[in-house]
Amino acid sequence: MQEFKSGFISIIGRPNAGKSTLINALVGEKIAIISDKPQTTRTNALGILNDENMQIVFTDTPGIHVPKTKLGEYMMKSANEAMRDVDAIILVVEPVAQIGRTEEKILAEMKKSDIPVVLVINKIDTIENKEEILSVILAYTKEYDFAAVVPLSARKRDGINILKEELYKFIEPGPKFYPEDYITDQPERQIVAEIIREKLLHTLDKEVPHGIAIEIYKMKEKENIVEISANIFCEKQSHKGIIIGKNGEMLKSVGRRAREDAEKMLDKKVFLELWVKVQSDWRNKNSIIKELGYEL
Repeated sequence: MQEFKSGFISIIGRPNAGKSTLINALVGEKIAIISDKPQTTRTNALGILNDENMQIVFTDTPGIHVPKTKLGEYMMKSANEAMRDVDAIILVVEPVAQIGRTEEKILAEMKKSDIPVVLVINKIDTIENKEEILSVILAYTKEYDFAAVVPLSARKRDGINILKEELYKFIEPGPKFYPEDYITDQPERQIVAEIIREKLLHTLDKEVPHGIAIEIYKMKEKENIVEISANIFCEKQSHKGIIIGKNGEMLKSVGRRAREDAEKMLDKKVFLELWVKVQSDWRNKNSIIKELGYEL
């Protein structure tokens, strides 16, 4: 029987590489929101894997990018801090043999550290000729001495068990840092806010998603129902109209789908009230960023 081990591992990569999908697959539950919009993840969210022989605390980080706002600066600070004081790092890349500038920057930073790095080549289900994966492996292993390389599909959970076996090698014998029924450290308010934002990301187009934020200003639990009131902040009056939609249909749809997910998470009936407010250029205002939980 394997001895019990525990440790901390960070997941990094460019936006849309599939980091949040990967952490959800590793943990076995949805703890990080997912969309095809860049910069979906804004904060470092912990996901806790509890297996018979190990507990791993994963950090899902914002995608590495060049920040253009104070919020972007916060996101990059969060991602960089997550690469310190961990037992290992998972670098998630797409199955493309040409190494991008973002990946080059990440590799350069990792060369300054002696923390073992596992290369995860995600989205292999999108490749028809599996031999192409070999060229991706060759390109990356020429640039960096990875502790392990694991091709997988996080979306289909193909290769997840192989990755778990590799990660077991990089953690040390130790206790459980969290109770075994914990899957994340995020408070319920934050999870509900992220659920609402996810539904908006799935609905909105172009520049609108980057300028939205969610504030849960009331969350009151009664015997059989949880009453939740939330503000949706956007940066322009025109964006407010888009979010509300004709006759309020867009907002109703977002609210309905967010309520359904919130009920599954809270295991209770939910009454969800949404309001849309314009907060011009909030991503560059430190006070608002802090109020929304993005601590600079």
